[in-house]
Amino acid sequence: MAIAVEIEESLTAKLEVLLPHLDERQRRLYLASEARALGHGGIAAVARAAQVSRQTVAAGVDELEEGGQPSRRTRRPGGGRKRLADTDPRLREALLSLVEPDWRGDPMSPLRWTAKSTRRLADELRRQGHQVSADTVAALLKQEGFSLQGNAKMLEGTQHPDRDAQFRYLNEQARTHRDEGQPVISVDTKKKELVGQFKNAGQQWLPAGQPVAVNVHDFEDKQLGKAVPYGVYDVATNAGWVNVGTDGDTAAFAVESIRRWWTTVGRDTYPAADRLLVTADAGGSNGYRTRAWKTELAALAAQAGLTITVCHLPPGTSKWNKIEHRLFCHITSNWRGRPLTSHEVIVETIAATTTRTGLRVRAALDTGHYPTGVKVSDAQMAVLPITRHAFHGDWNYTLHPDRHHHNSTEQDLPVDLNPDPVPPSHPALTGMSNADFEQLATTLKALRDSRQRAKEHNDEQQARREGRTPHAPRSGRPPQLAFGDKVLATVLHLRLQLPHETLAVMFHSNRSSIRRAITEVRQLLDQHGTTITPTDQPAPLTTLLQTATKHTDPTAKTKTPS
Repeated sequence: MAIAVEIEESLTAKLEVLLPHLDERQRRLYLASEARALGHGGIAAVARAAQVSRQTVAAGVDELEEGGQPSRRTRRPGGGRKRLADTDPRLREALLSLVEPDWRGDPMSPLRWTAKSTRRLADELRRQGHQVSADTVAALLKQEGFSLQGNAKMLEGTQHPDRDAQFRYLNEQARTHRDEGQPVISVDTKKKELVGQFKNAGQQWLPAGQPVAVNVHDFEDKQLGKAVPYGVYDVATNAGWVNVGTDGDTAAFAVESIRRWWTTVGRDTYPAADRLLVTADAGGSNGYRTRAWKTELAALAAQAGLTITVCHLPPGTSKWNKIEHRLFCHITSNWRGRPLTSHEVIVETIAATTTRTGLRVRAALDTGHYPTGVKVSDAQMAVLPITRHAFHGDWNYTLHPDRHHHNSTEQDLPVDLNPDPVPPSHPALTGMSNADFEQLATTLKALRDSRQRAKEHNDEQQARREGRTPHAPRSGRPPQLAFGDKVLATVLHLRLQLPHETLAVMFHSNRSSIRRAITEVRQLLDQHGTTITPTDQPAPLTTLLQTATKHTDPTAKTKTPS
């Protein structure tokens, strides 16, 4: 291909120098001689290089092959039949009016809702009185800068403002793990495939006229079912593992695929590993909003003794997942044009996938049952050993194998084991006496009220400067958390490193309200100059949750400012 391009470029340069010195017949015969010298495809190549029609070059080839006596007749410059665009000055305008309304919005165009082929354009122009052929239409369109183009996937919709920052954070996490000899894997579910005699995109070499016969309709075979390939790609070793499931694409199936990779390949490849980085898409069975995904990963971390860090790609960027263009695309290419007649065929074909750059793939069949609709309660989420990162904790988090790192991984914890529950404001948990805590809460409340009055005064002054009537104070919606509870939640978060999910369960709130409360109180703590020092040995969350679920009465012994 590169040689052909070089030949055509050389021919173009030669023709630009020589053709202006030749008359019409000499140009035609010279172009024909160059075409005959090039052999098959020479007419088209010379026509492109000289920017003339293929018929002109073909006519010159016919003259040379006839071998008659050279004619002494030479057409004068400017002679011959005039172009239609010159004899019909309205032709160009009529053609543009047919092809341009697609983006100019002309509702009267007769071809607005049909494919604008040159033949259809020529037919419409002839109905308008212009005698033109499809070839002439194509030539005019090229002169006007048109060309045949398909759709281009370029519109990504609204981009998250932290998209690039998340990619940089993910890359830094991957670099750190890789430099320390810890495994880094990219995971995702490949497109589900129907198992049976179904058409598969692509082509392969077969005896001429003997294509593989497949079903006319792509209805799922109830006996053979479908295949759900879940892939794990090891970035450092350029190796892939594909778990071919026969049931649903659930979070349990996704984590089971990672577990199988670790027990089959990963543990032997990284015998000294104590951490694992997983990069995954933002949605699907391994999405950042999927509770079951985090719950199953916590169980895997405890079982394998690994600290598992997960970094999700920002929403709408799944095509940048390494597994897509380093593993899945090669699998698709390997089984192109071949019906996937059984699960064995799928597994063996995936395992046979290789590349020149050294990709190695292993595959296994997973016939396990993974039911959908599994619910994970707030209490189960609260006891997960999870730490959310400071940057986008919803996309980046770590699951710990130590069940006492933050909490226990048990999902069926008894709630009523302690007959005399300790309130969350107990000095053992807050690190200060009840009197000191009440004094801190009262002081922070005074600071908050002072800031609020200052803001209202500034808003009133601004309104008067702009000639507006200041709004009267409005009560608004009552706060979900009393201010004393906000202070208590912040102290527990800073001292015991409790995640937002746990605090949400303890205070019968939600994660968003807890996060806003902690942000507000931390600003007040900074303004007051108070620092909450983290404790070295956090209390087990099993005890906290058992007692906190009973901490619902507003008349508790330890009062906090509201």
